[in-house]
Amino acid sequence: MNKVKTIFTVKDLENLSGIKAHTIRIWEKRYQVLAPQRTDNNIRLYKNEDLQRLLNVSFLNNFGYKISKIASLSIEECNDLVKSIYNESSKKELAINDFKIAMMNFDAKLFHENYNQITQNLSFKDVFYSILIPLLDEIGLLWQTSTVKPSHEHFISYLIRQKLSSKIEELQLETTINKDKVIVLFLPESEVHDLGLMFINAELIKKGYKTVFLGEDIPIDDLIDFKNHFDEIIFLSYLTVSPTTELVDEYVASFEELVLKDTNSQLWLLGKQVEHLQSHSKNVFKYSGIEDLLNDT
Repeated sequence: MNKVKTIFTVKDLENLSGIKAHTIRIWEKRYQVLAPQRTDNNIRLYKNEDLQRLLNVSFLNNFGYKISKIASLSIEECNDLVKSIYNESSKKELAINDFKIAMMNFDAKLFHENYNQITQNLSFKDVFYSILIPLLDEIGLLWQTSTVKPSHEHFISYLIRQKLSSKIEELQLETTINKDKVIVLFLPESEVHDLGLMFINAELIKKGYKTVFLGEDIPIDDLIDFKNHFDEIIFLSYLTVSPTTELVDEYVASFEELVLKDTNSQLWLLGKQVEHLQSHSKNVFKYSGIEDLLNDT
């Protein structure tokens, strides 16, 4: 049976906290900030409590407290000090730290408690832009350095998807449709990262659009029949990894021929693969990011 990762190397702590391993070692030796266990080969190993302690120490140090002062505090005093300076300028950093702790321990309850706390003072849009997107970006880097495993990323992504789904359901029940155009949101075949598309869906519903969310891995052929249901459609897609760079123009040309031809419909695209799109008709629009797209709606 797989167990939760509760033992970390100094490199893991560096990746998770942003504090260089060399600095961590100095803080240990000079200030006894952490007390790692050691293997027979004298390799430092850290517990989950050490990670939490280091994240708090890093936060206080970035906030202006000297390491000598922080080191003199007990764990309880350190936690109380962190809570006492919880404000607009600090809540985002602390929230990301708490989400990381929840992820490393596969702790859904901690995730929900943290989420509920930050949404008391921040809008759903602010939470997504300033906390969840930076968190996912950081997790991507942590995955590349082998600090976290795909299971950690899947766990936290699922919880974020839960929040997005709940928000979308709430908006669908409460919002009046007042726009003429229908927006069909989809990801191309082999494209599976749909959290950004889900967020866009929520914001479009809030603006009064009728949306049809299809999600990931949708072939072009599956979109042709929409011409028989709606007169004017905006097809909206997020191209992160698919189609590949050399196939982007071919994909869009096929979409124009099969879906847009002889209609008043449009294709809106965003994502890093869109940068490689060279040729397209006047009915295809490229956007630099989510905010750029939403400002145009």
